[in-house]
Amino acid sequence: MTVASSWRHRAFRLLGEVVRFMVVGGLATVVSFVGFNALAHGLLLGTAPLRNAPIVAYVVANVVAGVVAYVGTRLWAFRDRDAPDQVTGVVRFFVLGALTMAIPVVCLWFSRYVLGLSSPIADNVSANVIGLGISTATRFWVFRRFVFNQPVVREPSRPAA
Repeated sequence: MTVASSWRHRAFRLLGEVVRFMVVGGLATVVSFVGFNALAHGLLLGTAPLRNAPIVAYVVANVVAGVVAYVGTRLWAFRDRDAPDQVTGVVRFFVLGALTMAIPVVCLWFSRYVLGLSSPIADNVSANVIGLGISTATRFWVFRRFVFNQPVVREPSRPAA
């Protein structure tokens, strides 16, 4: 394999990981968005059980979305990478996911309690657009670097004889 084809192969592999990560993240974001808005603003429920606790609503919705994200990330997005130890990988995924979830939580807190904005639009822009945008890029790097950090070596397929 030449240097150029090796570089091209690595670039396409990385692009595939990024695309799969974004698809899984998109699904988890839908779960988070619907869950948060149901709990904090009554979307689809008619009543908002956590109207006065938007941070708690955001965390609860994101714990559920985190499970969706782990399954999708483990089985599909980083299917060509392994965690050195499966138990450690799960723990790292959720601990690092919780740490990176602090980014949108801080954005939501700032919008709510510093700027005094509490509308559904303000909550969603602060947490689900600004905060989530920043944390998504952070999560990709963190998960690839510290969780799924062992590329799987596959044997090249041989042509049938």
